Amino acid sequence: MRDEKPDGEAWETSRACRRILVVEDDATTAAFLTAGLTANGYAVEWAADGLTGLALARNGGFDAIVLDRMLPGMDGLSLLGTLRGQGTDTPVIFLSAIGSTDERVRGLRAGSDDYLVKPFAMSELLARLEVSQRRSAAASAVVTRLACADLTLDLLASRAERAGQVLLLQPRALQLLEFLMRNSGQVVTRSMIFQKVWNYDFDPGTNVIDVYVSNLRREIDRPGLAPLLHTVRGAGYRLGPRA
Repeated sequence: MRDEKPDGEAWETSRACRRILVVEDDATTAAFLTAGLTANGYAVEWAADGLTGLALARNGGFDAIVLDRMLPGMDGLSLLGTLRGQGTDTPVIFLSAIGSTDERVRGLRAGSDDYLVKPFAMSELLARLEVSQRRSAAASAVVTRLACADLTLDLLASRAERAGQVLLLQPRALQLLEFLMRNSGQVVTRSMIFQKVWNYDFDPGTNVIDVYVSNLRREIDRPGLAPLLHTVRGAGYRLGPRA
């Protein structure tokens, strides 16, 4: 593994993906990944086993996952298969010391976006992350309608409905709803909302999110309808039917 930094356009583009989950049981490799990714503008969370990685991947709202093939608790293929089976489409790059063609094919067929063999250069990982993010962004761009239970959002018309009733939402509330719907079933934190909806890289210490969530809940969860917008104490918010 070699610590290299991309230059020019690749360096700037790599910073666009902010939150990365690294699932790697080898502490030395994990430290190398964390240092290299952090130095290139990413926020990194690390899981040392498959079960912890699965729990974080389900709830973390990550932009990409760097996943080791061989893990204690749950191997990488099983972890990825579980995520894809639950509808999680976060870009995943496999890291593995197993470089045979059969293993690469197994990884790709399991739903990974790429497969990188150890040892590797950090610059190559960064480039592959950049490509996976471009593909993910292109796929997201063609989505014009989101749905969660009987809640729908028409992105082209900026029109939200619940059970056939039009919701009266201002533009910022629609942006918040879109973010929640794109991450439906997952817990999103206040810092994630500030970053993705308000474009803040910090918590300004106001109650603006509480106000918007309260107003959004009033529209979404009208009397007689099953609640969809839930507060997860100490964690954030989750949109979806009650678990």
